[in-house]
Amino acid sequence: MGSNIAHECGSRATPTTFQSGTPRDKGSTDEQKDQNAVAGKAPQNIKLPFEQSVGYQARLTHRLIQRLLHQKIAPYGVTPGMWYFLRALWHKDGQTQRELSLLVGTMEPTTLSAIRTMEASGLVQRKRNDEDRRKINVFLTGRGRELENILMPLAKEVVDASVEGFSINERGLLLQYLKSIQNNILKHLDEDVHLG
Repeated sequence: MGSNIAHECGSRATPTTFQSGTPRDKGSTDEQKDQNAVAGKAPQNIKLPFEQSVGYQARLTHRLIQRLLHQKIAPYGVTPGMWYFLRALWHKDGQTQRELSLLVGTMEPTTLSAIRTMEASGLVQRKRNDEDRRKINVFLTGRGRELENILMPLAKEVVDASVEGFSINERGLLLQYLKSIQNNILKHLDEDVHLG
């Protein structure tokens, strides 16, 4: 089992010779290893091939899904950057720019840029909040609302294509695993992150 773990982690086992019950390590003593660990030095000869990297595979999968989504929605003048804000507004119209930033997971300048582009395209309109003039609410236009019935079926096609050949049970397990990965990472972050 140890050899399997070493293989999966992409590392090479260092040959160790045992004499009189005492391991002899050619690289460093156990004391030196402990000192390196305390000093925060990375272990040597650790490899992480792309095919074994969860982060790389997640990123690649995301990029491919984005590319297929863009292929589907581009004819309607919508980019992937606009898509997530449209989805958020279809779910709840009239959100503030800050609320949209938190929900979509973008910095406020990025959100503002996307909203301005969508406004120029006639998909949304911005209105200053009546109760708090510092806030700006974003509302869908008629055209923005109409796109939901056109684009959501296309998004469903992208999702279905990505899990083609999976059983319903396998799809459910995949989503559970992804959620578990998200929760694992959240526990190690130094800042609070809002996931929509």
